Amino acid sequence: MCNYYRQNLNSTKLFQVYQTKYPRIKRYLNEEIDFVCRNLHGNEKVLEVGAGYGRVIKKLAPFSASVVGIDISESTVDLGKDYIKECMNCNIQVMDVYNLAFDEEFDVVLCLQNGLSAMKGQPMHLIEQCIKALTPGGKAYFSTYSPKFWKHRMTWFHEQEANGLLGEIDLEKTKDGTIVCKDGFSAITFSEDTLKELGEESGCYYRIEEVDESSLFLILEKTE
Repeated sequence: MCNYYRQNLNSTKLFQVYQTKYPRIKRYLNEEIDFVCRNLHGNEKVLEVGAGYGRVIKKLAPFSASVVGIDISESTVDLGKDYIKECMNCNIQVMDVYNLAFDEEFDVVLCLQNGLSAMKGQPMHLIEQCIKALTPGGKAYFSTYSPKFWKHRMTWFHEQEANGLLGEIDLEKTKDGTIVCKDGFSAITFSEDTLKELGEESGCYYRIEEVDESSLFLILEKTE
């Protein structure tokens, strides 16, 4: 399962995931980005991990000094380079979030749309890598699904299933915030209590905020 996105849900398939016909899903996707934009001042250097083909990068470009995106899938990054080619303050590159290799530090690091689940590994390890990439006083944003969004999330995943983007959903195993498909895909969510535990363990100042009754954000501020 570690490389499901790299092997099964990359490039044009990933692009199709976001071409949903459901207005409520589109609103959720936009509200996450709008929340981040409302917290930017225009002079920040931003890093997005798990950037896919640059969907978020492109929308952040007017609100940031620069945006760098990384993704583990070579084919998705190739698509992304074309997708963001008109954004002169942005770039996207192949890199593993668990082995970040930057000489610079960033004011903001983003791990959106349940990235703590999508980028398989220990969540605290991923958080630590993101914190290391921050400049002192910088902030990291991690989002997961709100439990209030479960019905809409299932609608979205059934749409992906019907379009052949994911395998058949295993309805016996899919419950309590976890979606399991018979082709090996699985996605969990993080409760508010778990986000609080991760915030405490990080050693950073943190807060948790619900956005649009669809996302829970853990926001960390690096103090030193």
